[in-house]
Formats: sequence, structure tokens, C-alpha cells
Amino acid sequence: MSTLSILSIVEDTMVDGPGLRTSVYCAGCPNACPGCHNPQSWDIRSGHPMSTDDIMRVIEADPYANVTFSGGDPMFQPEGFTALAKAIRRRTAKTIWCFSGFTFEALVRNPRQRALLEQLDVLVDGPFVQSLRDESLIFRGSTNQRIIDVPASLRRGEVVTYRLAV
Repeated sequence: MSTLSILSIVEDTMVDGPGLRTSVYCAGCPNACPGCHNPQSWDIRSGHPMSTDDIMRVIEADPYANVTFSGGDPMFQPEGFTALAKAIRRRTAKTIWCFSGFTFEALVRNPRQRALLEQLDVLVDGPFVQSLRDESLIFRGSTNQRIIDVPASLRRGEVVTYRLAV
């Protein structure tokens, strides 16, 4: 059983992906993007330890909400989030979105982070760049960030943009 440093879990949110979602906000982020809306998440010690089983109880309590990993940066705790994603896959039919300040190209080259990437449906990648901020974007803060269809991208060996149904 893995333990993760978690800031909070927000149920029935609609801001971290389409539809209702259970968002797991982790502590720890090495990116420290200027203008970040959640700088208190940078320090991994700002979270509290939660086991995969504890998090799964919250996720499974809502049969309708899909799941989003955010933070901080879930890719800063790749082993724990990989274990959680595998539990979600084993025990539910929920989709998994993940927000990361790392790019898809960097994540795919790091074996620890790629293991998590392989469990995701959608990745919103790239650091927040204040000079590229655009409040009209859906599920992103700056224009450099991409919404990526992870399974299709891994199959093709290149980034495939996720198509949002609007």
C-alpha cells in the first residue's frame, strides 16, 4: 500500500476536467511556476499522508464522478500515484485526468513518470506561464499547456490532442 502527501480531496468539482470529478490535490511541486494559483502546494511537507486505500474510499464513494490528479504535481510522487491509478483501474470504470507542469515529452522519457502516464486517460501538460495566461481556456491556465489524449499519444509516439466534447 502506497502513501501519498495530499493537500485535499475535492468531491463533485467541475473545474478539473469534464463532468463531475473527484480531484486529488497532492503536495510537492519542483516547478514553482511564477503566478501559480496554488503555491502552498510546492512543499511536499504541506500535505498530510494518505494511503491508497484511504483515497480509494473517497473515490469509490461517488459512483458518478471521474478522477483528476492535480496539485502540486502528481508526477513528483509518481510511484504513489501509479499505485493509486492502478487501484482506480482495477476497482472502477472511472476516467483519470492528470495536471502536470512537466511536458509529455519529458514524462515519457522518465521510467518512473512514464509508468504513471501509462495509467492516464488525459494529461494537461506544461508549466503555467504567466505571460501566456488566457482566462478563456478550458481546463488550462496558459496557452502553452496542452490537453493530451494519453493512450493515443503513447500508441503513435507523438502528442495527440484530446478532443473535448462541447
